[in-house]
Amino acid sequence: MLYTEIPTQRPVTPLLDQINDPEQLRQFASSQLVQVANELRQYILYAVGKSGGHFGANLGVVELTIALHYCLNTPLDRLIWDVGHQAYPHKILTGRREQMTTIRSKRGLAAFPTRDESVFDTFGVGHSSTAISAAVGMALARRYQKKPCEVVAVVGDGAMTAGMAFEAMNDAVAHQADIMVILNDNDMSISCSTGGFAKHLAGIWQQGQFVNIDLNGEPVLEPYPDWEYRSRLHQPATQATDNLFKAIGFEYYGPFDGHDLEQMVRVFNAVKQRKGPRLIHVYTKKGKGFSAAEADPIKYHAIAKVSQTVTTQPLIVPKTAPKYSDVFGQWLCDEAKRDTRLLAITPAMCEGSGMVQFAKTYPERFFDVAIAEQHALTLAAGMACEGIKPVVAIYSTFLQRGYDQLIHDIALQNLDVTFGIDRAGLVGEDGPTHAGVYDYAYMRTIPNLVLMAPKDENECRQMLHTAYHYAGPAAVRYPRGSGLGVVIEEELTLLEIGRAEVVLHIKAKSDEQITILAFGSRVAPAMQAAQHIFEHLDVSVCVVNMRYIKPLDHQLIDSCSDQTHLFVTVEEHAVMGGAGSAVNEYMAQANIVKPIINLGLSDHFLEHAEHSQMLQDVGLDAIGIAHSVERSWHKLMQLIL
Repeated sequence: MLYTEIPTQRPVTPLLDQINDPEQLRQFASSQLVQVANELRQYILYAVGKSGGHFGANLGVVELTIALHYCLNTPLDRLIWDVGHQAYPHKILTGRREQMTTIRSKRGLAAFPTRDESVFDTFGVGHSSTAISAAVGMALARRYQKKPCEVVAVVGDGAMTAGMAFEAMNDAVAHQADIMVILNDNDMSISCSTGGFAKHLAGIWQQGQFVNIDLNGEPVLEPYPDWEYRSRLHQPATQATDNLFKAIGFEYYGPFDGHDLEQMVRVFNAVKQRKGPRLIHVYTKKGKGFSAAEADPIKYHAIAKVSQTVTTQPLIVPKTAPKYSDVFGQWLCDEAKRDTRLLAITPAMCEGSGMVQFAKTYPERFFDVAIAEQHALTLAAGMACEGIKPVVAIYSTFLQRGYDQLIHDIALQNLDVTFGIDRAGLVGEDGPTHAGVYDYAYMRTIPNLVLMAPKDENECRQMLHTAYHYAGPAAVRYPRGSGLGVVIEEELTLLEIGRAEVVLHIKAKSDEQITILAFGSRVAPAMQAAQHIFEHLDVSVCVVNMRYIKPLDHQLIDSCSDQTHLFVTVEEHAVMGGAGSAVNEYMAQANIVKPIINLGLSDHFLEHAEHSQMLQDVGLDAIGIAHSVERSWHKLMQLIL
């Protein structure tokens, strides 16, 4: 059934309403599963319309999810969803149906599977390509405990492009682990799939035959049915007489139509009787069942909340200020026009990183390496060795995956690589798996590396220009979402490396002063807090936009120290090891003995909520900063008196 509207009223779902546990699903006759799928798809449309969130991938796995829970004995059998973009149907079928409208909101359901939310969420996910490794680990542990069960990992074709997935498959064969890998092939990650692996999958499709499983449970080669999907592949095929999975030692079955419930149930029931590493290749359509999402799966990867019926596109709230990713994208095009040595790299985040226009304008200079962050960094290193000036666009949370390459392949060799680090700081509804709150700590310890954070979108543009022209590795980390609405200067200006700026100095009649050293996104709220502090404490307040985490502006800290009675550092980052820690270290080395408080994120993972709510909860909005400073000032005065 094809839907054209997102319902604003809860649909009537009589069969779905009876399912609060997969065991209840398993009581239905197989002939009823198609109706369950129709109801489940309608409910997803309604729930995501209410909450916002991942959209296309969830619509695409409705039948697959039903078939898996129908055939497996979950939660005793372990079911792992790679990344978790596609886990909404799983959540609905495992007792969380009426909570789905709370997903991604404070105290609501998490955006991804998480172990403390349900026993059916066997492994916490959010990053790509971890499911097969986890599945192998579970299977080997259960074998050791002599408590075997079926262990199933559902992995997308995009996630299969990551080296970790192949490392896990190699090890699964080495140990003959009893796992079933479901390759959910929709020819997409967020963007279209790319590279040799995508071409290999296309080659498997175009052989004209597939590996079925007969009544005795044995593999059998059969001609393809006349499926519509085969003509819709984005990738040109490579010749393939065998396939990669069989070559490395997996039993291979497929490709199958992932929307054919009867076939999926038959195949899963048969393949689960076999042992060892098995892979079932299914083809699904991202956005299946909703016409606009089928037509444009990239646009409908996720949607915002909707307040009325939508027929063609998700609700988009107009923004007066550009997003930081758009600022990066415009700078990239402008810098590339000036310098033909610039090449740009992304690990499957073209749209999210604001690179669409660059990719269209300079296709020969754009490299989407798929979900392969480690490769992306060493690719950039290789380019830099040949006199090219590569720019790597990457999210803070995903840069964590290429940490060794950042140190060993780039910084150690002092190679000229520029990083645009998006989604730095808290990311709101996506929660702790996507929070970029550790990059100061894991980058500022690396020799040769320059690390900076802009106070607004114009400074972001100028910092990117500065980083690009620095002869060595340099990174600019900027937040998710829109800027402050400041004027963005078209002219590109180099900033002095390691030089901060005083952005506000409110002077009181007394000689007492509080100096706030603010980093990146916390400069603007620190300036707002300063006025509040001045009015309530009647002390001078100096706010410094530190700009650089490394190198720190030691000279400015020195010059402020004589008149400062209390230093405050503030950052949207973990306090431990962060920018404030860098200030503490310098002050200790320089024998600057002054009271100092570090404001940032405490030593625990923050659950999802709206970004502004999270900042308020942790005291990093203007009022929170002001209150923290005032409390510390009163304690200091009590000690003095």
